Amino acid sequence: MNAPCRDRYALAFRLYPYARVPAQSQPPQRHPVVIVGGGPIGMATALDLGRKGTPVLVLDDHEGVGQGSRAICFAKRTLEIADRLGAGRRMREKGVVWNIGKVFHGPEKVFEFNLQPEDGHKNPAFINLQQPYFEKFLVEEIRASQAEGAPIEIRGRNALSGMTTKNDHVLLDIDTPDGPYQIEADWLIACDGARSPIRDMMGLSFDGRVFEDNFLIADVHMTADFPTERWFWFEPPFKNSGQSALLHKQPDDIWRIDFQLGWDIDRAAELDPDRIRARVDAMLGEGAEYELEWTSIYTFQCRRMETFRHGHVLFAGDSAHQVSPFGARGANSGIQDAENLAWKLDLVLRGLAPDALLDSYSTERSFAADENILNSTRATDFLTPKSEISGIFRNAVLELASDHAFARPLVNSGRLSVPCIYDGQVLNGPDNLAGPDRTRVSAPCVDAELADGFLLERLAGAFTVLSICTDAPNVDKVDGVPVHHVTLSMADDPKGMLKDRYLGSNAQAIYLLRPDQHVVARWPSATVQDISDAMRIALGKGIT
Repeated sequence: MNAPCRDRYALAFRLYPYARVPAQSQPPQRHPVVIVGGGPIGMATALDLGRKGTPVLVLDDHEGVGQGSRAICFAKRTLEIADRLGAGRRMREKGVVWNIGKVFHGPEKVFEFNLQPEDGHKNPAFINLQQPYFEKFLVEEIRASQAEGAPIEIRGRNALSGMTTKNDHVLLDIDTPDGPYQIEADWLIACDGARSPIRDMMGLSFDGRVFEDNFLIADVHMTADFPTERWFWFEPPFKNSGQSALLHKQPDDIWRIDFQLGWDIDRAAELDPDRIRARVDAMLGEGAEYELEWTSIYTFQCRRMETFRHGHVLFAGDSAHQVSPFGARGANSGIQDAENLAWKLDLVLRGLAPDALLDSYSTERSFAADENILNSTRATDFLTPKSEISGIFRNAVLELASDHAFARPLVNSGRLSVPCIYDGQVLNGPDNLAGPDRTRVSAPCVDAELADGFLLERLAGAFTVLSICTDAPNVDKVDGVPVHHVTLSMADDPKGMLKDRYLGSNAQAIYLLRPDQHVVARWPSATVQDISDAMRIALGKGIT
């Protein structure tokens, strides 16, 4: 790690400087929700809960963002969630927007792809944005929400040193520069990363597969005229470039370069700046001017916890599951963890949903983690064939893909992150509409451009009845849970996107949507009883 990177992120983004905690009363102060970990998953969860009115305390052992750009690719679904939380606009303004990816084999381009080939979405397929900026925008939104009364507190340099789980809460031991203290949490959310101290303290397993490979990251500062696309090389033609290479543009004229080095390496030698410069020079060409901003070597594992809920302790993000960086599935899936968890925990704390609803957080996000691990493992096996026959197959696919479209879906340089569809999960209601498959029950809502704005802008972070070309029955609440209504007609759909994405061949439709915008149920028409019954399913009242 070099000084420019520290200056750029750690010093500039000292977001929550340490402040002495007021003298603690005995017994220890009780908090409804405590989050350990101030990264993007912890902050997004805190922001979502606080905006709903649920008091939440964030404990972080630092005073702001970590060093290095770390995660850089944020998918459309993450941007949609960030829009709802208030940080989406700043992410788009600061980020580098891209939809196009190109794949090379040696010096030859195999093919290119467009991740968002259709119009009518507010957000692009991806932006590149250094993780510290995302964290900064979330914390700024927390500060703005605090000013409006949101019950969110952040304590920097408050490190968890021990914990004791009880039947209905968790006792936490906290270390600070001014000494230790204790607090209690009705619910503890572990967002403390892949090396999760909480997971270790609880003696929980983290099982999966270790990949025997090493990748060199070099973030370089330079002015270059490369297009804002994802470029990936199999067997790159540059000298000393390794088995694969990746080039991405980030904000502030920073470019992310990855080199696949193999397993049996001398890590200290590979991190020598002269050796890194030799690799970068070979890629960029003789005379290229740049500065090394941040360098690191990483290995990775694809693994997850058996379950993400352990009594009153809930795990999210890298503390619960880990994947390779190829496909941008880490931070993006963690943000979906946060969104899935926040509305469920809020309703449980309010007494509006049974405790069992939180079990569905674990089952749904475990389902998503398995999907991400499968895609991540397949990508890694394609990048590094494990046998001679696998290598022959990989190279044959690459050769065919340049001329034949049928082979291109087989090329795997990292299937890029898409939101999980919760097929077969317990919160799904009836699907009585022979409608478009992409908006079936369990799928996340697909955006659509309307006469005034975009569809997802109309959806609150609450249960919503979406009525298209018909009127829904007047249902204000179900078992005390408010229901939001959005009614649209063909006058709202001048470009036919709503019809294409939600009606298909149907003249009308009613959708019931969860607070995280996944479809609970859909019908050509619905009664009060239909909506109420589907709501109770989504509230976990049928979970045994």
